Amino acid sequence: MGSGWSSEEERQPLLGPGLGPVPGAARRVREAAAALPVAGPGRVYGRRWLVLLLFSLLAFAQGLVWNTWGPIQNSARQAYGFSSWDIALLVFWGPIGFLPCFAFMWLMDKRGLRITVLLTSFLMVLGTGLRCIPVADLTLKRRLIHGGQMLNGLAGPTVMNAAPFLSTTWFSADERATATAIASMLSYLGGACAFLVGPLVVPAPNGTSPLLAAERSRAHIKDRIETVLYAEFGVVCLIFCATLAYFPPRPPLPPSVAAASQRLSYRRSFCRLLSNLRFLMIALAYAIPLGVFAGWSGVLDLILTPVHVSQVDAGWIGFWSIVGGCVVGIAIARFADFIRGMLKLILLLLFSGATLSSTWFTLTCLNSITHLPLTTVTLYASCVLLGVFLNSSVPIFFELFVETVYPVPEGITCGVVTFLSNMFMGVLLFFLTFYHTELSWFNWCLPGSCLLSLLLILCFRESYDRLYLDVVVSV
Repeated sequence: MGSGWSSEEERQPLLGPGLGPVPGAARRVREAAAALPVAGPGRVYGRRWLVLLLFSLLAFAQGLVWNTWGPIQNSARQAYGFSSWDIALLVFWGPIGFLPCFAFMWLMDKRGLRITVLLTSFLMVLGTGLRCIPVADLTLKRRLIHGGQMLNGLAGPTVMNAAPFLSTTWFSADERATATAIASMLSYLGGACAFLVGPLVVPAPNGTSPLLAAERSRAHIKDRIETVLYAEFGVVCLIFCATLAYFPPRPPLPPSVAAASQRLSYRRSFCRLLSNLRFLMIALAYAIPLGVFAGWSGVLDLILTPVHVSQVDAGWIGFWSIVGGCVVGIAIARFADFIRGMLKLILLLLFSGATLSSTWFTLTCLNSITHLPLTTVTLYASCVLLGVFLNSSVPIFFELFVETVYPVPEGITCGVVTFLSNMFMGVLLFFLTFYHTELSWFNWCLPGSCLLSLLLILCFRESYDRLYLDVVVSV
């Protein structure tokens, strides 16, 4: 990244392997910085907010398309004859889309952000367009819908991994965490908005209607679902046209010294990541609880059914937990930009809250033993707090990953951890296919994974190599 911004001497890494803000590091970095003909402080451009907006809209649309079918699964069963396996697979195309994650990371590292984003948005255009092809054969229609969801799932690695790459490329050091939070949280917000869009547009089936009325109801439901599909296709096409018209790969001048410095090669990056025990520790602290939470959220309506919570209320609980996590995550990231170097402390506070709220929820569901009050208010409060604490930790984790393993490229770093997270979610969903009748064990996975993550973060030794470089060279 930044090969066109500086000379060959300037592109040499200023920090050696494993070097962080430890005694003696400041002297060595100053000596290296003094030998570089740095032109001056970085420059930021107003157009960075437009680039961030376009990428965030793309991430929002990808999350919206991915979660199209979950909130309207009963209507989709009646309109298209989907089975339970079909509904599960429509959701599972998201994690499956991360299998070629490393190919997208290589493309981002070699070809830059513009080519990767254009390819991603084009896959989404193909996917949403495939779902809109009018065919009378329901079997063929179901296959087209599955193909469309698969193509949209392939867009997941870019929208989930590229946020730190974009923030480093376009934003200064005191705006990076905020930009990362906005770009990474909008995908979650898109998935949450699907809980509103689908049920508001698509009516629920009426199983007590006479045969003729039921057939008319099925045709009406199918028309309304196709309205949603056409609307999503139109939105994705507009975003693709906007990114095609204007989405520069980088600004004319880098916003910081770290943005202009050389990154490790693709192969050396993987060697650095796999041999860095601190990175593996913090990567597991992210992947395990976030993967468990994603799988738990996907079956929240089934988990809450034994305690007499309706599917509608379960959807609203999921919606507010995601929205709260997005709002709080952006606010915390902005706070982290003002008090730089405190990412570990922020994560400790967030996961302390996540451990307590998940334990509260699990014990509340066992009210016959614990005698804790089981009310709508307590279920809402515990679930929403859990979502807020965990979802808002995502951008903080991303920034800490990049700081820990700099100068490994941002896309490769975040790609590895999101791949691990999706792997854990996939394993849990696989187990759910065999143990779906008894889900109380799943509730205990949440506080257990949060507590494990809290211990890993507590033992983690933080370093801020990228930030240290910017501060030292600027001085």
